[in-house]
Order: sequence, then structure tokens, then C-alpha cells
Amino acid sequence: MDLASGVTITYAHHALINGNRTNTLYGFIYSTLLIALFVVFQFLEYRYAGFTITDGVYGSTFYSLTGLHGLHMIMLTIMLIICT
Repeated sequence: MDLASGVTITYAHHALINGNRTNTLYGFIYSTLLIALFVVFQFLEYRYAGFTITDGVYGSTFYSLTGLHGLHMIMLTIMLIICT
């Protein structure tokens, strides 16, 4: 979903360059939905993971990296909602 949202945001960017407002909005909306779906699945992954952040190097690395990426996606979702 993360890669798919990259495709839709690129589509929106090219539509914006060409002055096509309708397709720009569609690209923003589809990107926002895909990113929100990604964040939901990441939450579910955290909820049902068989390890925690205190389970050594693997747990702390996993939660640090995916947590920062999740934060990035949440902030991007907010930005896209405002831009739309």
C-alpha cells in the first residue's frame, strides 16, 4: 500500500503540473486512503506481534524503524487532507 500510494501521489503531481484539478484531487484522495489503510494495518501488526520493544535488539529496532515510518505516514495523511 505504501508503494501504491507513491504511484497515486505521482499521478496527482503530474495532473497538477498539467492543470488538471479533478485528477489531482482524485490522486490526493486515493493516496490518503491508501496511507490510512497502511497505518491501520501497522496498528494491527503492533497489536498482534509476538514480541515487544523490550525484547532485545530486534524488538527495539523493529519498533523504532516502523514507528518512525508510521509517524511519517500519519503526518503525510494530515498534510494530504489539508491539501485536498
